[in-house]
Amino acid sequence: MSQDTNATDAVQSPDPLAAVADAMQAAAESVTQGAAAARDAAGRALPSVGLFTNRLLYSTCYAVSYGVVFPMALVALSIPQNNPLVHGMIDGSRAARGKVDEILGGAKAPEQAPAA
Repeated sequence: MSQDTNATDAVQSPDPLAAVADAMQAAAESVTQGAAAARDAAGRALPSVGLFTNRLLYSTCYAVSYGVVFPMALVALSIPQNNPLVHGMIDGSRAARGKVDEILGGAKAPEQAPAA
């Protein structure tokens, strides 16, 4: 029975308030360490998320622009060059670019005479 008494005396401190204070300090240190670990993990994760988002945005825009431009270029290149349809498309695109420049406040596109 003397061993049980010694073990109980070793576990209990002479001042119960000191034991509570020690436990509270240990808990506060654990919370501080946990917050620091969470902050470090977030710091490592954010650049990865940013890179993923940038790559996703780039790939999406690339695919959409390729999907629009390729068929248009294919159709445009399959039409014979010297005909009224092509000349009308060229003149219309010049007028549209000039209007956009005018709206955005840029330099006005030089007027070019339509091809005959």
